[in-house]
Amino acid sequence: MNPKSRWIVSVLIEIPVYAGIIVAYYYLVLSLLGDWITHLFQTDKRLYAAACLALILAQGILLELTTTFLLRLVRKRMG
Repeated sequence: MNPKSRWIVSVLIEIPVYAGIIVAYYYLVLSLLGDWITHLFQTDKRLYAAACLALILAQGILLELTTTFLLRLVRKRMG
């Protein structure tokens, strides 16, 4: 498979994966941590900022690990 085709396949895999994880993450954070995050925002802005940065970092790591795993899986199957 040529590099352009690999790139297209990678993008076609990454976009739905990212979208699915972001939607799931959004609803999980709102349902599970929404009240806690609101409380942090109202009481301690520094802790709120640190918690939000930690959540952003965790989301980025999760997206990267998931995408890497899926792309390796696809590349194995495509040869």
